[in-house]
Amino acid sequence: MLFLLLPLLALAYVSWHVWLLLPLSWGWKILVVLLMVGAFAMLFASIFRATDRLPMPVATAVYEVGTSSIIVLLYLTMLFVVLDIARLLHLLPAAWLRDNWWTAGGIVLFLLGLFVYGNIHYHHKYREEVTLRSAKVTKPVKLVLMSDLHLGYHNRRKEFARWVDLINNEHPDMILVAGDIIDGSMRPLREERMHEEFRRLEAPVFACLGNHEYFSGEPEAQRFYSDAGIHLLRDSSALQGDLCILGRDDRMNRRRRLLKDLVASADKTKYLILLDHQPYHLEQAEREGVDFQFSGHTHHGQVWPISWITDAMYECAFGTYQRGSTNYYISSGLGIWGGKFRIGTRSEYLVLTIEPLQRGQAGW
Repeated sequence: MLFLLLPLLALAYVSWHVWLLLPLSWGWKILVVLLMVGAFAMLFASIFRATDRLPMPVATAVYEVGTSSIIVLLYLTMLFVVLDIARLLHLLPAAWLRDNWWTAGGIVLFLLGLFVYGNIHYHHKYREEVTLRSAKVTKPVKLVLMSDLHLGYHNRRKEFARWVDLINNEHPDMILVAGDIIDGSMRPLREERMHEEFRRLEAPVFACLGNHEYFSGEPEAQRFYSDAGIHLLRDSSALQGDLCILGRDDRMNRRRRLLKDLVASADKTKYLILLDHQPYHLEQAEREGVDFQFSGHTHHGQVWPISWITDAMYECAFGTYQRGSTNYYISSGLGIWGGKFRIGTRSEYLVLTIEPLQRGQAGW
């Protein structure tokens, strides 16, 4: 209810300001407000999968407009709050917020610049590099780790093909994915045969499920993983040389195995890497002797200031972290949910090298 109430209040607040600001007749003002409400309504068409019944180009447009509208609404709300405060403090003439093309034009140009930047920044995939050392490995191992691809109506096959090329250029020994490969609907993945792009990856792929695999329909998601040649680790483990890869089912499954039971069945002489989509209860990995945990889910908020909220919600919402001898990396994600904007956050993949620990060296 809170998720629905706050945006509706923000929509009413912004619509009222737009009505006052635009020097237009009532008819044109009504049209502008209706267009704003319609764009926002498209968000719910995407959430409740009404897009699956539309032609693909129309479904893509509805998804992108609807999910982008919530981000535009966020920044318009913040902007009008700042302008209202400035007006109340007599730092801004009240006339600037009524029937004023200059103010309206300034707001449009500001938002246009901000979201063009956010879109360009999203399409730049940041390469994060981390080196860890352990006495459990006998030779260097290079991994590419990623999370939150959110393949669907907005992240289509052509864009994913570019990501595959980036990963192949790293020449990794292994590729690990911490869930949310699928955005919300299986339809665009099926129609574009996106599993074929996964087959182009030149290293074995291991992955766990994320919450969006459950939103899209977990049985269909599992079939996609199989068609894509992905080794699904669902409360299970796999041995690869000196590494033991543990994959937890997503916490959407309330009956998933306890981490202590998963670790108890693993080979603890190997370097233990845990894939767990949602980074809750990080102390569990430390307690069970996991060497490295990789998670996603947070997106680091996608845009500022939502990143402040995720920082408050999670023990670690983004980046490198350490508890005891356990190292963590919480990724902001390679893809994105909804509107393709990164403002104050980044889209990334992690290149992790694990090297043998020499005498006198630290783990990081």
